[in-house]
Amino acid sequence: MVDAINHALHEEMERNPKMVVYGQDIADPKGGVFTVTRGLTNRFGKKRAFNAPLAESSIVGTAIGMAVRGYKPVVEIQFVDYIWTAMMQIRNELGTLYYRSNGAYKCPVVIRTTCGGYIHGGLCHSQSNESFFTHMAGIRVFFPSNAADAKGLLKAAIRGEDPVLFLEHKALYRQGFAARPEPDEDYVLPPGIANVCQEGEDLTVVSWGLLLYRCLEAAKKLEEELGASIEVIDPRTLCPFDWETVIGSVQKTGKLLVVHEDNLTGGFGGEIAARVAEEAFEYLDGPIMRIAAKDTPIPYSSVLEAAVLPQPEDIYNAMKELLLY
Repeated sequence: MVDAINHALHEEMERNPKMVVYGQDIADPKGGVFTVTRGLTNRFGKKRAFNAPLAESSIVGTAIGMAVRGYKPVVEIQFVDYIWTAMMQIRNELGTLYYRSNGAYKCPVVIRTTCGGYIHGGLCHSQSNESFFTHMAGIRVFFPSNAADAKGLLKAAIRGEDPVLFLEHKALYRQGFAARPEPDEDYVLPPGIANVCQEGEDLTVVSWGLLLYRCLEAAKKLEEELGASIEVIDPRTLCPFDWETVIGSVQKTGKLLVVHEDNLTGGFGGEIAARVAEEAFEYLDGPIMRIAAKDTPIPYSSVLEAAVLPQPEDIYNAMKELLLY
């Protein structure tokens, strides 16, 4: 995923001379704390790829100003855990400017940021808080789970005219199971189209990020043990969300499990459960279930982190319970 995102940034900067990239430590030679932006300063110069102060509100605020003046700012917040100081700019300015100006101004800022746990990073480097941003009218939320989707969705975000929060699960950056053959420079993946990773008849599972792969592992295990046929769906974008694919799957299987890394209370899984209950209740053969993080900060201790974040056995047990319901 690191290479795919890096290549997408290079290709889009070549394509659009008005595109600028900046954030904390993103310039060469470092190229960001995860090296995602490596090579951009050397290739495009310090006026188009440069370091910003350690001030998230300044990064987003200046990006808004550049966007309304015709530039395409693609900015990086090093960790989503620190995006909170920019929330006024994101909620009250970035997401609302188009509405407040009656369409006179567009604000096509792309905010790239890392998220996710399972890296023993503690409460300040492990947050999964995508649900906060799905609640904000005017902000699109993209959350790719593999390298090809990351490249295609990032290109869609950069070429689009809407503000986008582009979430990158840091634990997927260099995982072989998230690697895919790289699409060419013309590949753009439209948002709002879910990926049915595995088709099935007995249970629908919706997940994204790292936990998507834990779901696929559990589904394979239950197929071997019980002969279960489990459909696993990666929404790829949470806003817009592909309701048609998910509801259609539940109409086929009659059962739904949503697995995510954000807190259980107020997590986006609750919205999925509510919509499915409203629109496909008569098709359900069991309760809608959710697996998510406990409502507590992510601990530094690896033992406690494992107790807070969803584990493979939690997903396996929930799937099995629904299958046998």
